[in-house]
Amino acid sequence: MNDNIRPIAIYLPQYHPIPENDKAWGDGFTEWTNVKKAKPLFEGHYQPHVPHEDIGYYDLRDPGVLIKQAAIAKEYGIYGFAFYHYWFNGKQLLETPLENMLKSGKPDFPFLYIWANENWTKRWDGLDNEIIIKQDYSLEDDSEHIKYLCEHVFSDERYIKIDGKPVFAIYRSELFPDIEATLKIWRSKAKNYGYNDLYLIRVESFIKNSNPLELGFDAAMEFSPNFNTSGASIQTNGSLRFYDYAKVISYQYLNTKRSYPRYRTVFPCWDNVARKKENGTVFINNILEAFQFSLKESIGYTREKFKDDQQYFFINAWNEWGEGCHIEPDKKHGYLYLETISDILQNKPIKNKDKYIDFLELDLKKLIECIQTEKDESEHLRHELFPLQQLINTRRHRLIENLHNIYKKLRNV
Repeated sequence: MNDNIRPIAIYLPQYHPIPENDKAWGDGFTEWTNVKKAKPLFEGHYQPHVPHEDIGYYDLRDPGVLIKQAAIAKEYGIYGFAFYHYWFNGKQLLETPLENMLKSGKPDFPFLYIWANENWTKRWDGLDNEIIIKQDYSLEDDSEHIKYLCEHVFSDERYIKIDGKPVFAIYRSELFPDIEATLKIWRSKAKNYGYNDLYLIRVESFIKNSNPLELGFDAAMEFSPNFNTSGASIQTNGSLRFYDYAKVISYQYLNTKRSYPRYRTVFPCWDNVARKKENGTVFINNILEAFQFSLKESIGYTREKFKDDQQYFFINAWNEWGEGCHIEPDKKHGYLYLETISDILQNKPIKNKDKYIDFLELDLKKLIECIQTEKDESEHLRHELFPLQQLINTRRHRLIENLHNIYKKLRNV
């Protein structure tokens, strides 16, 4: 059992109507509005995503929904939720389920906040077209924001902390005019409230990765899928973009070396056609073996890089239904993704062992070819690393761990 490993599922709270969305999209709009309207755009296209009958098209104004979700998540080994937090110069959006949770003390389930720091727009990628609420920055607002968090959120016993420091993640920190000044204010204010410090995480997205330590953060968090680091998309047909999920997972784990602490993020699938229709991005070849691989590699990486009390990794997402990115059960797959996560966490034998080994063998060949091409050290690799054929000839019940070991060795070349 991976006792110290704590997977945290990212949670979208946009499953209840709010006035801002009513005005922009029509009365009663929620994430389900787009999900229900989605249609398949090519043969074999899995749309719409229909929630499992145990879940249904829930409304987060009902506190019982979050209680039930937490119970399901806990049963399958999810440690906590990372809730998207929406703050615009003192105004919050989609806060109702989170405020209900804070006031009631239920569910008894760990959580943290990720500030979804970008303009609220009528586009689904956070760009500036048709702005509904603009994100303006000021040091005064920084003070008010951290005051609210310290007084109403971080003080909650369920809030996730590292070394007593509340963990707070910031999405798109590059939008701040002076992020270093903001983080200094936050840390100072938090200490005034009796916290010994904050544990601040920079979410890596959109912009090429920067060293978070140089900006004043404590660590980074990988955001997956990140289209800047997913390799080239497959030839498109019309305005749809396609990526091969298995190849993206392979690419994602080619090089995990960083000079700073970085929390991994896995994702089971991606298809945002419900939101963007013919302009969407679809991941095909969503084989379970690639998801299993990403889980095993992320767990191994987390064990290697972080102390026992810091061994978190993230899952994108619990319920991004509009982006076809959810481990919450659906009608097609049932509880498959949750069962897979639970099995990997418990070190259970891989059920689909032969297919999994086939994926590893093929992926390992790509990895060796990539390193040889980039470093031009094929002779060195031949002598210093386990020969691939020798690995393949190993007794098959030992092959999975051997292949994962060579992945670890190759990443350090």
